Amino acid sequence: MSEKTLPMGHGDFLELAYQLPTPFYLYDEKAIVDNARRFNQLFSWAPGFRNYFAVKACPNPTILKLLEKEGFGCDCSSLPELLLSKASGITGERIMFTSNDTPEEEFRAAYELGAIINLDDITHIETLENAIGTVPETICFRYNPGKNRTGNAIIGNPVEAKYGLTDDQIVEGYRIMQDKGVKHFGLHTMVASNELDGSYIVETARMLFDLAVRIKKETGATIEFIDMGGGIGIPYRPDQDAMDLQMVSDGMKALYDEIIVPSGLDPLQIVFECGRVITGPYGYLVSKVLHVTKKYKDYVGIDASMADLMRPALYGAYHHITVVGKEKNFHDHLYDVTGSLCENNDKFAIDRELPKVERGDVLVIHDAGAHGHSMGFNYNAKLRSGEYLLMGDGSVKMIRRAQTYDDYVATLRFEGALVEV
Repeated sequence: MSEKTLPMGHGDFLELAYQLPTPFYLYDEKAIVDNARRFNQLFSWAPGFRNYFAVKACPNPTILKLLEKEGFGCDCSSLPELLLSKASGITGERIMFTSNDTPEEEFRAAYELGAIINLDDITHIETLENAIGTVPETICFRYNPGKNRTGNAIIGNPVEAKYGLTDDQIVEGYRIMQDKGVKHFGLHTMVASNELDGSYIVETARMLFDLAVRIKKETGATIEFIDMGGGIGIPYRPDQDAMDLQMVSDGMKALYDEIIVPSGLDPLQIVFECGRVITGPYGYLVSKVLHVTKKYKDYVGIDASMADLMRPALYGAYHHITVVGKEKNFHDHLYDVTGSLCENNDKFAIDRELPKVERGDVLVIHDAGAHGHSMGFNYNAKLRSGEYLLMGDGSVKMIRRAQTYDDYVATLRFEGALVEV
């Protein structure tokens, strides 16, 4: 079971919600740092262990700097993410650059920052060489196992995925790069997303360990690091259990001793690219109730919309909702919780059991600390919400101000675009 609690008392939460313009995101600094330390400790047996935090999950330098202090790197997939990493003090091989359909200028930027470049496609070898005029000393390839491995329900069938080198291409990729003078090699895959079954991660490690041995036998190239990707999920529903990461760690270590040590590949660095499991449970979307209406169903209309959190509309994803101050009331009303976009799927919950909701109530949407604010958009000219950090001492600091109309029109070019409102 997953307990859904607030990071402060409901009285303090209500006071904060009426001090700040809603909707807004709130992140719990202490919980994120403590969680990052637990993650590092769980895999401390692994040579050179590092988690490259997936910047796409929560691209805010304040959060990235917190994680940098815990030894995390950044997993980047675009030029702005590279620049955010640099601004957060993370450069060199503490950046893993994994992208697809990559422009040459992004390869150049990654190379200039000293990032590890993880190639998604065998044709990217030529693109990379054209971009930087050489090849890096270190290169990594993303492996797509095709029919040799099933993806989980979210990632889907690897045969249908646009990502990675196929089983037929992967060995050839290392041969080509050896001939070009690359000295250090890594191996990466990503065949799961939001997975809660730890055995899936362990079996992915087995697949990569076996492939690393095969690559050495067939090419002579020594794989120096295995990048497990991300994919570790979080229990969005209260009746779900978190992944047993101790079991994952123990299982991976047993496979390391069984496969890697006898093969002569020890020490082999193990890294992850997890974002969701690091910050996801410790971010909250805070919103106020604007309307409670009855049509053919009962609706709670809030001042957030899918422009602030699109996962429920995009994936049908569940996010737990707390009506602040009414946690202990009977959940004896059935509501659709909706936003104000001109889209009928602009719903945070459908037929959700909640206590009686009234205009002015404060709703907190849980587990929004990853792939929440970062997936926001401006449809209906909705302005992006602000982000705040609950500090360890209980104070609250703005880490991204809310978007204004002038921000929204700043890239437009027409007379009178900027106005004071």
